[in-house]
Amino acid sequence: MTDSKRRRGLAAASALLGGVLVLTACSGGDDASGGGGDSSQAKVDAAAAKKSSEAQITITPKDGSNNASINNSAAVTVRKGTLTGVTMTTQDGKAVAGQVSADKKSWKPTVQLERSTTYKVAAEAKDSEGRIAHENASFTTVSPANSFIGTFTPDNGATVGVGMPVSINFDKAITNKAAVQKGITVSSSSGQEVACHWFNANRMDCRPEEYWKEGSTVTLKLALDGVQGASGVYGVQQKTVTFRIGRNQVSYVDAQTKQMKITRNGKVVKTIPISAGSPDNKTYEGQMVISEKFKETRMNGATVGFTDDDGKGEYDIKDVPHAMRLTTSGTFIHGNYWGAPSVFGNVNTSHGCVGLQDKKGAGDPSTPAAWFYNNTLIGDVVVVQNTGDKTVSPDNGLNGWNMDWAQWKAGSAL
Repeated sequence: MTDSKRRRGLAAASALLGGVLVLTACSGGDDASGGGGDSSQAKVDAAAAKKSSEAQITITPKDGSNNASINNSAAVTVRKGTLTGVTMTTQDGKAVAGQVSADKKSWKPTVQLERSTTYKVAAEAKDSEGRIAHENASFTTVSPANSFIGTFTPDNGATVGVGMPVSINFDKAITNKAAVQKGITVSSSSGQEVACHWFNANRMDCRPEEYWKEGSTVTLKLALDGVQGASGVYGVQQKTVTFRIGRNQVSYVDAQTKQMKITRNGKVVKTIPISAGSPDNKTYEGQMVISEKFKETRMNGATVGFTDDDGKGEYDIKDVPHAMRLTTSGTFIHGNYWGAPSVFGNVNTSHGCVGLQDKKGAGDPSTPAAWFYNNTLIGDVVVVQNTGDKTVSPDNGLNGWNMDWAQWKAGSAL
């Protein structure tokens, strides 16, 4: 090799070596003396590790998550340390209340989260030597478009009649009925078997074979959080509801005798003269559950198809007293102040409702209608007989008792 070639080779080697040194300088390369020692990357990392906290914070859901639950998603936990501070805020800075556990190992919000909302979580913890660790995450809860809610009756803590079913109406059509039904349990302190029946994709009612036992307690549990009800649609509810069954009151309306007998535990406690639907507007027959009570309400025939030639209602009474709903379609048992006293017990004159003698203003407690109103619970049963009309549809109101037990159970998704 000539001298010139040797010089060019040494120069190239020197340049390559210089490049290596430049590339590794920020990675803890040896010092200029070539002695290694305290500036090596391994020792730098080891020194940094000794100064870092051992506390390991976990925030759920994971950072960037979408469709998070509004019930159980948000949580902060720590291993090898204790929490010293957690803040949770909405995207616009509104604080979310929360609580650290007694052992300071976990944190959860104390309020239910909102749907379709982005939340930010910042957590701080320390290890046994007081060294601080931090963790941050952001997630978005499930949107209304991707979730379903069931509106249920009766309300928590209510006292209701023996005929009151648990009725749940969903705000989205449910196609995965079995999964949703598995997330709903209804039980009674009486030990009665309870079965649920789907009327359609949005409504499921639950009841025992016979009326509820008086004095029993019924418990509804909704464990629907995260349950897929339809494609891309998930439940968000997680709650327990209890209600009490009152005394056993069932009333029997006979359109032929034009009398109503009110029974408690099978014994007649009062008989009230009535006026049922006229021959042209017969009252439905069957077992009907009182679902609403109004001391006074407006009844307009146009809303239920009774109109004159001008399209206006055949009747429009703005202050019907002591009105109790029997069907969704508009059948009531109610007070009547406009009919002559001689009507009740003698003539069927209504457009399909059951009328009781009353006075205008609903202020006289001595009238038959006031007595019945004051002695009636939501969930009491009114059995209407001998009208000559068809039996009310089981889904027209809370009237599933008009199905026998085999039919009822056949409507279960399980």
